[in-house]
Amino acid sequence: MGLMGQMMSMPLLISSLIQHAARHSGDTEIVSKRVEGDLHRYNWRECERRSRKLAQALVRLGLKAGDRVGTLAWNGYRHLEIYYGSSGSALVCHTINPRLFPEQIAWIANDAQDLALCFDLNFLPLVEKLAPQLPHVRHFVLMTDRAHMPAQTTLPGLLCYEELVEAEDGRYTWPVFDENAASSICYTSGTTGHPKGAVYSHRSSVLHAFASALPDGMDCSSKDVILPVVPMFHVNAWGLPYSSAIVGAKLVFPGPHLDGKSLYELFEAEQVTFSAGVPTVWLGLLNYVGANQLKFSSFTRTVIGGSACPPAMLRTLMDDYGVEVIHAWGMTELSPLGTLSKLTARQLKLPQEEQRRILEKQGKVIYGIDMAVIDDAGDAQPWDGTSSGNLVVRGHWVINSYFGQTQSALVPVKEQGSDAGLWFPTGDVATIDADGFMQITDRSKDVIKSGGEWISSIDLENIAMAHPAVGEAAAIACRHPKWDERPLLVVVRKPGASLSREEMLAFYEGRIAKWQIPDDVVFVDEIPHTATGKIQKLKLRQQFAEHRLPGA
Repeated sequence: MGLMGQMMSMPLLISSLIQHAARHSGDTEIVSKRVEGDLHRYNWRECERRSRKLAQALVRLGLKAGDRVGTLAWNGYRHLEIYYGSSGSALVCHTINPRLFPEQIAWIANDAQDLALCFDLNFLPLVEKLAPQLPHVRHFVLMTDRAHMPAQTTLPGLLCYEELVEAEDGRYTWPVFDENAASSICYTSGTTGHPKGAVYSHRSSVLHAFASALPDGMDCSSKDVILPVVPMFHVNAWGLPYSSAIVGAKLVFPGPHLDGKSLYELFEAEQVTFSAGVPTVWLGLLNYVGANQLKFSSFTRTVIGGSACPPAMLRTLMDDYGVEVIHAWGMTELSPLGTLSKLTARQLKLPQEEQRRILEKQGKVIYGIDMAVIDDAGDAQPWDGTSSGNLVVRGHWVINSYFGQTQSALVPVKEQGSDAGLWFPTGDVATIDADGFMQITDRSKDVIKSGGEWISSIDLENIAMAHPAVGEAAAIACRHPKWDERPLLVVVRKPGASLSREEMLAFYEGRIAKWQIPDDVVFVDEIPHTATGKIQKLKLRQQFAEHRLPGA
């Protein structure tokens, strides 16, 4: 080996992010609209101090390095403290999506073997219901103060978050350990079978935070006031709690108040400059702003991802409100950022219509990610904007395998006949143009994306098939003006059986989360199949492309 560098060796740890923010942007505010209804203010310095006290409390509760701390919580300062207090003390932060069906939540918490579960006040009834199904959880922590603790609860030894924190003295030094240690776990939406856990490392999370804050990424700086509308249970709010600390930006958390009026008032009161979220949220905000003939006084850019941003929304935000829209693509397995649509110097000289067409694509990779499109044989396809293939990625924050699984999730890729190594298959079908701009053209999995949440077509079909009058069923995505996509159920009745739309939809009650129930049912004589007997979803989508959902 040649000459080695003679540099300090400091591991990339999540605790270093909040230490930096506390030391160099200590007075910068963190504002949270709480579940309790009021507005809470403090700063990065106090956040770091309370995160240390929380770390002390978790150690006192008997949690050891690598143990999982589950959360069922909205975006707020206490959730942020759990992010840093757990990961920073070598525990693993496990955010759980509270919108999932209770049985899915229990399955995920058990799979991760969460030893502690921290949750917001409005999730108390849900956790009381789930507790008997959570044998691993030793500590239930209600994220509130003594005044808001319930007089009665069925939860064993329910702990008060504020009492836990205040009982500690804060004399705690963040431990130093291997940067490849697990920092957090996020579960996929389980489009086929059970959800799968993506286990991030401290190294991957810090590198992701660096890259996402770059000018051609989310372009974050200390001049920003950042409001993450994307939930902290959606792939760590796309890394914003970390990148905000790196640049020392002011953070504003909306809590559960995500309606257009609440968001607009918070944007204006706190002078928010930058936000990120799924298209559904922006639709609600735009409807409110439009109906009341309002404008934004500080809001200048947003990252929209989770599902494709409708071109009309992109144009409305840019033309009517002067808000730069950064179209983005990623996934849980990518921590999540893969691409962002930011124009190059050359593209900025193009006519506006051409610029807009480029911005409607999912965009270019940021440093740390590489991508390719391959055919079914694993051969890389040309970057010509028309050759589509299976989208594969690799990079510093891409998973190698899923939690609890020993086999690799990666596939081999061949370029010009030679092996180009192992890449992660995204399940998306895409094109890449000569400038490296990627566009999703289809999904190999027939997942339905409703307001940024994923609905499994297989789950919907399995429930339908359990009905005694159903011979065959297929669930497909149907366009919806508000939710982007909603499920449409296509059903073949058994010979001689009678079944109405209302009876079919009623059958879903109690079997799946309410928001996942199909919007409509159509009855057909037969469903098209491939030669191997698989349902031809593409044909069904074409057949019902013009179908109008009730209320849409």
